[in-house]
Amino acid sequence: MQVFITILGLTVPSYGLCIAAGMITANLAAFVLIRRRRMDGNDFIILEAYTILGAFLGAKLFYLWVSRTLIDWSRMADPAYFNEWMRGGFVFYGGLILGLASAFAAGRIHRIDTMLYVKRFIFLIPWIHGFGRIGCFLAGCCYGIPWRGMFAVTFPAGCAAPFGTPLFPIQLVEAACLLLLTAVLFARSIRRTETDSVKIYLVSYAVLRFFLEYVRADSIRGKFLLFSTSQWISLFLLACVWGVSRYKKRST
Repeated sequence: MQVFITILGLTVPSYGLCIAAGMITANLAAFVLIRRRRMDGNDFIILEAYTILGAFLGAKLFYLWVSRTLIDWSRMADPAYFNEWMRGGFVFYGGLILGLASAFAAGRIHRIDTMLYVKRFIFLIPWIHGFGRIGCFLAGCCYGIPWRGMFAVTFPAGCAAPFGTPLFPIQLVEAACLLLLTAVLFARSIRRTETDSVKIYLVSYAVLRFFLEYVRADSIRGKFLLFSTSQWISLFLLACVWGVSRYKKRST
């Protein structure tokens, strides 16, 4: 576990480096598929730009919202304090929701068939997300519950995780599941059977995240009644997928 990595004399956050690696490799895969399927690369770039901007804003705003009770809002005018929170974490679900919303907004603005691109390139989301979870492991954030069983990990001082306490490696488990999901969705895109890929992704990740929350220990995201914030969002996504599927069946 290493919060910062030095490359050619430049010290960079390991989390940011992992996200960058995920983005670069994702784009390489995307452009291979674009050429294979004879799609418009410019349309993809436009949608990607809107999606990245929306995802960044959504993930950061949702992080600030779930952290609202910990923030001294009277100090937010202080540049140092403001920068401290801006350099803080992100919440994936916030990025997913606003990122997809931004992509569809871009489609309306630029007259692009957004759903076509989302279906064919949905595998990019778990791919980049998986790299991000590896970055979480290196930084020690999004850590698991205390665990003395197989594969327990102990984080060093300076990480976000509790120092010296054996923990369940939740970040690596989620990363492995996300990369497996990526492989399934990518195979569907290659075989031109991506019709239900968005549904498969949303249902798979919602179920995965719901159960992984039980072995995740960082409580900053909050809890309401029996479930964490992320579990409620997972249930909401499942309900939305079920509702849309039911509506489509009735209309056909």
